[in-house]
Amino acid sequence: MMKKKMVSLMLTGVLALSCLLTGCGASGNGEKESAESGSKSKDTIKIAVAAPMTGDNSEYGIGFTNAANLMAKQWNEKGGVLGKEVEIVPYDDKNTSEEATTIAQKIVSDKEVAGVIGHFASGVCMTAAPIYQENGIIEISPSSSHPDYAGIGDYIFRNNTIISKEGAASVDIAINDLGKKNIGIISIMTDWGTNTSQIIKDLIEESDQPGVKVVAHEEVMEGSDDYTPAITKLNEAGADVIICCGMYNLVAPVAKQCKQINDEIAIVGFSNAYSQQLIELGGEAVEGVCFPVIFFSESEDPAVKEYVDTFTKEYGAAPSALTSQAYDSVGMLLTAIENAGTVESEKVKEELYNVEYDGVTGDTKFDENGDVDKEFVKVTIENGKFVKMK
Repeated sequence: MMKKKMVSLMLTGVLALSCLLTGCGASGNGEKESAESGSKSKDTIKIAVAAPMTGDNSEYGIGFTNAANLMAKQWNEKGGVLGKEVEIVPYDDKNTSEEATTIAQKIVSDKEVAGVIGHFASGVCMTAAPIYQENGIIEISPSSSHPDYAGIGDYIFRNNTIISKEGAASVDIAINDLGKKNIGIISIMTDWGTNTSQIIKDLIEESDQPGVKVVAHEEVMEGSDDYTPAITKLNEAGADVIICCGMYNLVAPVAKQCKQINDEIAIVGFSNAYSQQLIELGGEAVEGVCFPVIFFSESEDPAVKEYVDTFTKEYGAAPSALTSQAYDSVGMLLTAIENAGTVESEKVKEELYNVEYDGVTGDTKFDENGDVDKEFVKVTIENGKFVKMK
């Protein structure tokens, strides 16, 4: 199998700086550490989940952990993997690169860890991934969409489409499904937001649809309560649709405030906004908001229905798309371990490239770069519920 491209000089620099700041192999965030520093435990297979467990994006980290625990429980009920019990160990990276560096160093120092599910934000993933690659630890992110993430190394995988493909799906909704031509963009001031907004601009510029154009773009601080100045500028520029490059905590207030300024403007988001929290925060204002998703919890597929019912019963709410990608990510990792007959990282890594996984987020296979390609479902909100777009 063709090797993936090696870590870029920039990312190597990040790793070196991380080691200087934290001390490679250091720990110190309070999570449970291995009692042994040698070979893997004889009785358990430990999988780390690294994501925000506290703060504004904690729903994602908690969702990842719940999904991982559910998958582990299902494997353990059938005897575990290689006769060992699967143990999920959560780590709170607070969705910051600084904390992720510390967490990654802590994880690689634990010789019992067979792999990492996480991190959440692309920028955080890009900081942590070189540390895992350098130490030969498998990382599967259920959410990173930065085009360069999986190319960091051959131990780095993503169970999510790259943002250019999802961006194309969002643009398709705005132009072809909603029939809009004057596109406004509002994006959060993060690496992901900046990258995604530029991709949207490029896609629209390359569009062969007559009259379609970006009329304005506004960048905003993530977590702000007042987006009215940005929405006002987009409205004055003539936007008939706003593509929101941010999570549900951007889309919900933008939809509310947009209703007060011009309730004729449509709102299109991304799969990271597909969460019950969007409906809870936005209420009636998010009626009609649209976005593409890989996983749709209202699917009629029997396997998906069984998973959604089990997850909802266990945790009190239906799983989101990214949560479900975490669920399948754990399943793929455990399948690779079982196929390899060992927890040795190099052998498990090679098996991951061969796994063809029929999961709740569709048929999944990593390509030679550690990426996946999946089909999108177009979803909107009607009467307080997520439904497929007609």
